[in-house]
Amino acid sequence: MQGQNTLEQDKTPGCACDSACSVTPLPVRVETEQTGASGAVFRIPSMDCASEEGEIRQALAGIPGIQGLNFQLSTRTLCIDAPAEVLPRALDAIRQAGFDPQPVAPLEQGDQHAPMSEGLWRLGASLLLAIAAELLDFFAPETAAYKGAGMAVAAAAIWLAGFSTYRKGFTALRQGRLNISALMTVAVTGAFLIGQWPEAAMVMALYAIAEVIEARAVDRARNAIKSLLDLTPDTAEVRQPDGEWKELAAADVALEAIFRVKPGACIPLDGVVMAGNSAVNQAPVTGESMPVDKDAGDPVFAGTINGTGALEVRVTAAASNTTLARIIQAVEQAQGSRAPTQQFVDKFAAIYTPAVFALAVAVALLTPWLMDLSWMEALYKALVLLVIACPCALVIATPVTVVSGLASAARRGILIKGGVYLEGAHKIRVIALDKTGTITEGKPVLVATEVLPSPIPEAQVLRWAGDLAGHSDHPVSNAIAQGLDRSNGQLEKFTALPGRGIQARTDGQTLILGNHRMIEERGLCSPAIEARLAEHEAQGRTVTLLAMDSQVLAIFAVADTIKESSREALAELHALGVRSVMLTGDNPATAQTIARQAGIDDARGNLLPDDKLSAIEDLQTRYGTTAMTGDGINDAPALARSDIGIAMGAAGTDTAMEAADVVIMNDDLRRIPELIRLSRRTRAVLWQNILLALGIKSVFLVLSILGSATMWMAVFADMGASLIVVFNGLRLLRK
Repeated sequence: MQGQNTLEQDKTPGCACDSACSVTPLPVRVETEQTGASGAVFRIPSMDCASEEGEIRQALAGIPGIQGLNFQLSTRTLCIDAPAEVLPRALDAIRQAGFDPQPVAPLEQGDQHAPMSEGLWRLGASLLLAIAAELLDFFAPETAAYKGAGMAVAAAAIWLAGFSTYRKGFTALRQGRLNISALMTVAVTGAFLIGQWPEAAMVMALYAIAEVIEARAVDRARNAIKSLLDLTPDTAEVRQPDGEWKELAAADVALEAIFRVKPGACIPLDGVVMAGNSAVNQAPVTGESMPVDKDAGDPVFAGTINGTGALEVRVTAAASNTTLARIIQAVEQAQGSRAPTQQFVDKFAAIYTPAVFALAVAVALLTPWLMDLSWMEALYKALVLLVIACPCALVIATPVTVVSGLASAARRGILIKGGVYLEGAHKIRVIALDKTGTITEGKPVLVATEVLPSPIPEAQVLRWAGDLAGHSDHPVSNAIAQGLDRSNGQLEKFTALPGRGIQARTDGQTLILGNHRMIEERGLCSPAIEARLAEHEAQGRTVTLLAMDSQVLAIFAVADTIKESSREALAELHALGVRSVMLTGDNPATAQTIARQAGIDDARGNLLPDDKLSAIEDLQTRYGTTAMTGDGINDAPALARSDIGIAMGAAGTDTAMEAADVVIMNDDLRRIPELIRLSRRTRAVLWQNILLALGIKSVFLVLSILGSATMWMAVFADMGASLIVVFNGLRLLRK
């Protein structure tokens, strides 16, 4: 596949690192392949959502020398681009913010998460102690001894479940920040101090357990695409210099080595088939539902499944740099690109949390005067409000949904380079398409043969045409040769006539196989032949004629045929309300013919790259959000200028794939309506999650003010809402 290195590009502004960075424990540095910039990578096990990313950014904001930060929430890693002497200060600042940065080992791959921050035994013990505290409060007599024992049990439950929460909460409070840890710290501590220690213990235990459940659910979305790596074998059977075959670790196989794949086995590395033929299931990489025939010279991808034939393959990419691995890296990088809805939610949460905190303070101070409540009752209401105010469900609603959408697209062979493009695709109103290789197959095919009346038998005429065409390397001649049977007859005095055709002698006859211009120069055209040529040319076909010295023997029409999938894709786009326009360098007559056959609304021909760029600007002015689809260097300016650029990945050039925002891995236009439908589903789920999170919190906010909500209810409302939005976002992973 061409352009594979472009899958590694980093879309995160201001960062010279990418997710392919790796680092040994300090002070060893690494260098990214894409930019050459150095950076150190650290795993932060407790960094789960965008709010915690924001806290770390804020902690590092005042440290001079940091040139860039690249967060990968999917792997809980942070790449710091800074000189070695600055890193210790940066790590200290992260620790002071309540997080534990850990150097990433050099050979670590995939999402090697640390164990849960709270061990299962701690959570189990905390829950049992919280239940014991509740029982002591309910059944034990009102004596100082029993009350003291109950408080001690409750304190132990809070310490076991809430150590991490308290550490981050006190750090946030010292720095004047109101995050979920700070709110829970204040609420649980306040409840304990006003005598609600059983409830404080149970709230902290339930909160910690719900956090673990939520983290595991979020990881399911983040790890959905990584599950594809499990398809890649760890070993490969490699040919040795003495001709023997030896099984080696895939990571140790050198470039240009030859490995073999047995029938039914999974292909361990990217490569090119050297011997054998088979059908390969490429669904994990390209999303194609049908196996693809492979023969000598064809590329194969790691993680795909060989069919019934044995293959010998030459390695073209290391195990860490296969197409499948780069797709996963690209999806991880895309997760760092904020979607518009996610930007809105982050800004809203930054206002919402302090506002509700201020409301809780007002409830604590004013309700004793306004509602004739005791100070303890007012304080309890305020603490319940603090629990309800936790913005976790709201903040996590968007990234989980976006990650699920990106993973779902990748499974279909659609590589989206950022959440902004996933969400923005729902707004596409018009799509511009290149012709060659996008709508059409990209290679000429013999579509019509006409043998004209002459004394020469038809079989002889076709044999001559096949022999002449077979001796030329011109694409049109190749198409004719492939469409006719060749006898491998001997040709004499073979001459290539640049810009016109070829000439040779065979069977005692001088024959020419040339274009319309050559036949006219030889004076062999007649009105009848001109009429036939005009008819073919009106259909966008390239016409070649076989002639002797005295007359034309046959007419051959060659055309770049339309992909059947293109017709289906365009019909689906029309059903979605998306207008289609073809932009091509071919002549307008050919463009109109192809557009009519494919079902395209409009076609513009004779366009140079600058003309395509102007056409995109015109479509944006007339229709709004415009997408551009292409695969060539001449499409790159238009791809970059469009609102969403879509490159054909399998046949696309490096330049086109780099300029595009979306890459279709198998060159199937039907993936574009799939992209739009997925974008619309993603946006719908995003707003469902936001409304669910805000709706549930609004209901309990009112109940709290009216005195009908308890801390138990508040924590169930908060964490219940978080789990609801997480599992709702995971629905996008369904096929």
